[in-house]
Amino acid sequence: MTLETGARGFLVMSLIISLIAFAALAMMVHELGHLLAARSCNVPASELGLGMGPRVAGFSLAGIRFNLRAIPVGSFVMLDGTVLKEKSMRAQLLVHLGGIIFNIVAGLFTYGTTFGWLNLLLAAGNILPLYQHDGWKCGVVIMRAFLRRKSEPAERVFTFSGGFVSLLVAWVVARMFI
Repeated sequence: MTLETGARGFLVMSLIISLIAFAALAMMVHELGHLLAARSCNVPASELGLGMGPRVAGFSLAGIRFNLRAIPVGSFVMLDGTVLKEKSMRAQLLVHLGGIIFNIVAGLFTYGTTFGWLNLLLAAGNILPLYQHDGWKCGVVIMRAFLRRKSEPAERVFTFSGGFVSLLVAWVVARMFI
């Protein structure tokens, strides 16, 4: 192995590690947005987790458990859904959009950096109406307010069409860059 090959390998490995670290940090920014929005609307939260699966490590702060999970995919805030559903439509939308708002702000403040682009990408992905993503949750809140009740058939149609629209958007974006 030549010195040049070793240096190139080091650069690639540094890039991969920085992407993973910045993606994890962007996910934490996102979940902190949800958490602070929930707190401002008096919606209790019990846990903020990075990753999925069994807990690897964690600590408690201000009554919330911050956990690192074994499978390094995704992040979440465990909110009291019953209390959230009792809040006004405006409060529910604020809580669901809190993460996206934080990612956009962080992305604009760090615009042009890897961290900035990852925040903007995370915000864009979460606004799509994919099942259980923030955009889908906002759509369900608006639909229930418009219909003045929960409607399983309407929610199934919204979920299916939201998935289709999201795939269409992803295809258009991919075609722009490929």
